[in-house]
Order: sequence, then structure tokens, then C-alpha cells
Amino acid sequence: MPKIKTHSRAKKTFRVTGTGKIRRYKAFKSHLLTKKATKRKRHLRIHAVVHPSNARLVKKMLVMA
Repeated sequence: MPKIKTHSRAKKTFRVTGTGKIRRYKAFKSHLLTKKATKRKRHLRIHAVVHPSNARLVKKMLVMA
């Protein structure tokens, strides 16, 4: 039986918190930033937690399950 590989993009994108929740970056922060307000960009910097309905899939990609 071969080893199960971790999803390469998932390991770069998501981090697991101490309590086991999965942390993610917010979208819309990569380009076209001149038209976005400073307040909006500042709030996009803050990490968010993956929604429980998606957490199972992300954990599977990270080979935690």
C-alpha cells in the first residue's frame, strides 16, 4: 500500500490551530488593490477559520483524517 500524499497547495494555504480548527487566508487580496479601500485591505489581512462544512474536505487534503 503506497503512502498517502498531502495535497501540495493545501499544505501551503491552510494552517491548523492549537484547538484543531483550520485557518485560511481571505480572498480578494492578490491584485487590483488600488480601487479597494485601506480599511477593506486591512480587514482582508486577518485570517479566517474554515467553515465546518468545508473543514472535513480540507482535513482530508491535509491527510489529518
